[in-house]
Formats: sequence, C-alpha cells, structure tokens
Amino acid sequence: MSASNPANPAEVTKKKHQPFVPEGMEMKEFTWRAVILGLFMTVILGAANAYLGLRAGITIAATYPAAVIGMAVVRMWRGSILEENIARTSGTIGEGIAAGAIFTIPAFVIAGSWTSFGLTDWKTYFKATALIMVGSILGVLFISLVRRGMVEDPELPFPESVAAGEIHKAGRRGAQAAKYLFWNIGVGGVLYLLGKFGLFAADQDIHLRIVNLGHSQVRLGTTADSIVVAAGGATTFAAPSVSPAYLGVGYIIGLRLASIQFAGGVLAWGLVVPLLIFLMGPQLKQYLPANTPDDWAGMAVAIWRFIVRPIAVGGMLVGAAYTLIKMYKSLAVGLGRAFADLRQTAADQAKLARTERYMSSKIVFSLIALMFVLMCFLYIHISGLKLPAILAAVVMLIVGFFFATISGSLCGFIGSSNNPVSGLTLSTLLIAALLMVFLGVSGPSGVAAVLGVAAVVCVSSSVAGELLQDFKVGYILGGTPAKIQTAELIAVVVASLVMYFPLALLNTAFGFGSRQLAAPQAGLMAALAQGIVGGNMPWPLVGVGIFFGIAMIMMQVRSPMLVAVGMYLPFETTFAIFIGGLFRSLGDWVATRRGFNEAQRARVENAGVLTSSGLIAGESIFGLLWAGLVALSLSQQSWLSSGAAWAKRIAGKQIFEHPTYLVGGMIVMALLAALMVGLPLTAAGDPKEPAPPTAMM
Repeated sequence: MSASNPANPAEVTKKKHQPFVPEGMEMKEFTWRAVILGLFMTVILGAANAYLGLRAGITIAATYPAAVIGMAVVRMWRGSILEENIARTSGTIGEGIAAGAIFTIPAFVIAGSWTSFGLTDWKTYFKATALIMVGSILGVLFISLVRRGMVEDPELPFPESVAAGEIHKAGRRGAQAAKYLFWNIGVGGVLYLLGKFGLFAADQDIHLRIVNLGHSQVRLGTTADSIVVAAGGATTFAAPSVSPAYLGVGYIIGLRLASIQFAGGVLAWGLVVPLLIFLMGPQLKQYLPANTPDDWAGMAVAIWRFIVRPIAVGGMLVGAAYTLIKMYKSLAVGLGRAFADLRQTAADQAKLARTERYMSSKIVFSLIALMFVLMCFLYIHISGLKLPAILAAVVMLIVGFFFATISGSLCGFIGSSNNPVSGLTLSTLLIAALLMVFLGVSGPSGVAAVLGVAAVVCVSSSVAGELLQDFKVGYILGGTPAKIQTAELIAVVVASLVMYFPLALLNTAFGFGSRQLAAPQAGLMAALAQGIVGGNMPWPLVGVGIFFGIAMIMMQVRSPMLVAVGMYLPFETTFAIFIGGLFRSLGDWVATRRGFNEAQRARVENAGVLTSSGLIAGESIFGLLWAGLVALSLSQQSWLSSGAAWAKRIAGKQIFEHPTYLVGGMIVMALLAALMVGLPLTAAGDPKEPAPPTAMM
C-alpha cells in the first residue's frame, strides 16, 4: 500500500521508508556549485562512454564513478550529502545520453541519410542535437510519470543505486576510494598515448596459411569424374589489443560475459572466414567489391565485413527479441505500475512529504505535448515528408513511453550497464520501418524517418533508465525528487548540446563503421532501415544469422545478443575484453587463496571496478584528444593550415620506428595485469569490518 493512499495507517507506519536524511530536515541540496560539478562530469563521462561504445560496442554505467568524484569534491567544499547527490545525479546522465546517441546517430551516416558529419557541419549538428535533446527530455518526462511505483518497490534491488548511496553514506572511507579512480585515469591515458607514439605496438595481425593454395582440392562427389574445386588460401586474425579501456571493460563485466562475446569473434574469425577462404580460394577475388585489396588479409577482412557482419545482424535481431521475451514478466509489471501511478489525484500529491514531491503532472504533460509538436516539425524536416513524419512522431510518442517505462524497470533489476536499450530500439525501428512500408514510403526519406524514430526512442529509454537509478539514490539518501528532476533537465540539455562534438570528432578521425570505430549497434540500425525501407538488405545472410540465433537459444546460450555483437566487432577488441575478464577471475582466485571473507572480497571488487573505470576513462579521454589531433591534421581549412601542419608533426612522432607487439606490447599487457589484479587486493582491509555493497555493473 503506497503512502499516498493509506488504508491501514499502522501498516503504513510500520513499512514506511526512512531515508538517510530525514524528510523534516532542511539542508543545502540544489546548489549551482553542485550542478556545475555535475555538468562537468556529465560532459566528460558522456564523451568517454561515446568513445567506448563506438569502439567496443559496450558502455559502462557512470553512477559509481560519478558518486566517488562528486563525493570527493563536495566534501572538500564542506558541502552536504544532498549536494553530493545532486552533483552525482547531474554527472551520470551524460552516459545515458551517450549510450542512446551512439546506437542511432551514426546510423544516419552509415545509411547515407546524412552525407557529412564533421565538426563544422552545422546543419547536421542541429538535426542530431535536436534528436538527442528531444529524446533525452522525453526520457526525463516519461520516467517522471511512473517514478514512484518503481522506486518504492522492494522487489527491485537497484544494485548500482544502492552501491552509489552507500558511497555517499561512507564519508571519509568512501573518499579514500577515489584514489583508485583518479590515479588510473592517468595510467590509462598515458599508456594509450605511449602506444600511439610508438613505444609499443598496441595491435598485431597474425597471418595463417590454410593448406597450400594450388595443391588443395575439394572433390564434389564420390565418382572419378566428379568436379574438383581448387581450394586453399591464407587468412588473418588479430592478437588482443593492448588497450586499458578494453581490458577494463572485460574486468567489469567479468569472465563469463566476456567469454560469451569472445565466442562470437572466434566463430567469425576461426570458422566462417577461414572456411570461406578455403572453399572459394582463387575464385574469391571476383566476388568482392572492386576496391578490395588484392591480398589475402584484405580479402579476409572483406569476407568479415560483407558476409559475417550481415549474419551477425540476424543474430542480433534474434538476441534482442529473446532478451525482451525473457523479461516479459518484468515488462508487464513495469507497465502496470505506470498506469496505476497515472491515476493518482492532486489530493494524493498534496499529502506527500518533501522527499516524495516531484514536478507537477500538468507541467510534465505540457512539456511532453511541446516535445511532440517539435518532433513533428523535426521529422518533416529530416525526411521531407508530412503525413508519414507525423505518424512516425505518434509512433515515437507511444512506443517511447512504454519503452522508457520498461527501461526503468529493467535498470531496477539489473542496472543500467546491462539494460538492453539496443533491443528496445530494434523493436521500435522495426515498427517504424513496417509503418513506412505500409504507407508506401521508400528510399532515403523513409530511411531517415525510421532512424529518426529509433534515435529519439533509444535516447529516451536510455535516459529514463539512468534517471530512475538517480531517483532511487535520492530516495535512499532523502533527496527532493523535484530538485533531482530540475538538475536532470539542466544536465540533459547541456549534454545534448555537446554530445555531437565527440561523435563528429571520432567520425572525422576514424569514420563510423571502420575497424577503428566499429559502431556495431549503429551499423545494425542502418542495415535494418536500409533493408526494410530501402530494399537492399542481404536477406539470405540475415536469415542465416536468424537461424544461428535460434540455434544458440536452443543450446541455452546465456546471451545470443552478446555472441552476435562479438561476431560484429573486430577480433582484437573482443579478445582484449576476454583478457580483461581473465584478469578479474585471476584476482578472484588470489582473493580466495588468501582466505578473504565476504567483506574483504566486496572491498576488493569495488576497488577493482574503480581501477578499471579509471583505465577506461583515461583511454577514452585521451583517445578523444588523439582523435582531435588526427582530425586537425586532416583539416583542409586554410585558416587551420598551420595547426594542421603542427598536428601532422605531432601525430607522426614515433619513439621507435618499428614498435613491437611481442616485446613492448606484452610488457605493457603484463604491467596492466599486475595493476588490475594486484591493486584491488590491497583494498581488502580488516576482515572484521562490515561488507559494503558491491559495485554491480
């Protein structure tokens, strides 16, 4: 029974939640210094996650690092715990916006709907920013309507929120944890730059001969006159990247999930690519695009790009559907709570204490209506269509509300790092694409409209899940929901205004969809939109991937989606993530051998997550700086000619002319292993101290 409609006061009193800061206590909460600190964090952590997501296909929740940074800084200012919460709340939302943006915005470029996506392409900037901003504001508004039922539900564990709340409560002890984050930001960034400047080789391709070309044959039959096909060739695969960020991701997600993703890479480069090269051998070149390099390594990469990746698209489709089906009970409960909460009256609202008051429903609905009108105009502008664009906006509004609610519910169970936003977005994209086909819309206009719907829903769902976690931390600590909402709205506007620039910087330097910037989810969105609306989907290969996904479900693979993403990503990426998972398991094994109890293992896990988060943030931040250097060196603007020449000289500097992987790269990998395994073990502490909540990511 909710506190707003008590039927049994004694029962309500017995079960009433007691926040850390009592509801009757007044203290500083919404201050501009806390908001500005949060805005700084949301820009940095959002840009870092954009880099990570486009390269590795995974984003990491910012709740835990933002809580540590916010608490450490606000404590230096002698601020209150509720100020810390506002800073963390403002600082986390950039990650949610980045996760939504990287899944869809690059798809416009990959699909050809936007022909330019550079730092000074202001028309593209306004279109992309409008999509991101409308989606993020709607995410805040949608989850505001259904917040109370989810936040107060004792069956939703909110693992990341509980951990963040405990950091704020921990005081000085929690501040000590910041050293694991800050020091390793420097370590990750410096190691990334040393690799770029040639101290060691971060990557290494390994070439293998598949039998002897010209001497291997495949007989297609059992008789003497059966056709004999010449076979054989050479293939390539990659050693694990010496990447602090990839290793950190593997450490955080753990060996089991890292192994599942790596299995996709093994299937792609250990089965499909060498099998096709062996069977097609000398005939392979004539079937590939004319610009394919005339060597076996180039042909192996072409097979992966044009054959394996469409198969992976089919697998991702099945994986996304399977994820949603498995969670049908959670989805139904989340939607039920949404409708029940909408029936609350103004009288019920007036009875609420400070810690239960949030933005007026009238304001929320008015802003939703305003966003809908703006979305109609934006879709018309993007697609050049009128009625289809308005219908697409209607679909966006309805589906967006449901999926934002679903996203919030799922984050309550499993945290935002594991939130299947891409699966929700795929469902939206399919609905919008089928609507365009039904209306007879095709070509680039239809593709643009479909991607526009997907972009807004993806960003809104991601932001909704992140915001619900922030509401839960505020509920634990005793924050005021209305002030949390205000801080979030300010943060999403600021993050939306700047999110385009890291995306454009990375695209200018490396290019969306390239080996350096795989953007797997955006590639999937572009392929589906083009295939359904544009009519150029390689359906036979996608069909193979669909049956492959079904087979994985029948074999009870834990995450078919993750396997398919592993097939889509470069092999060196999934291999490095797998190595990071091995480091996590090695640390757990050492902790067990030393006889650590549950409390000590929890402290080791938290220190390990902070260490890995620092390495990820360090490489991501310095990776963006390097992308800026590369982009400047490629500039053709006359007024930047001197800067471009300087950037070329800096980017061309090499410590060693021929850096090695087997010596230099392996030494750096060993140092990272020692750091990621050894440093967290030093945080075990006294076995008599109580166990903190673990930083479940």
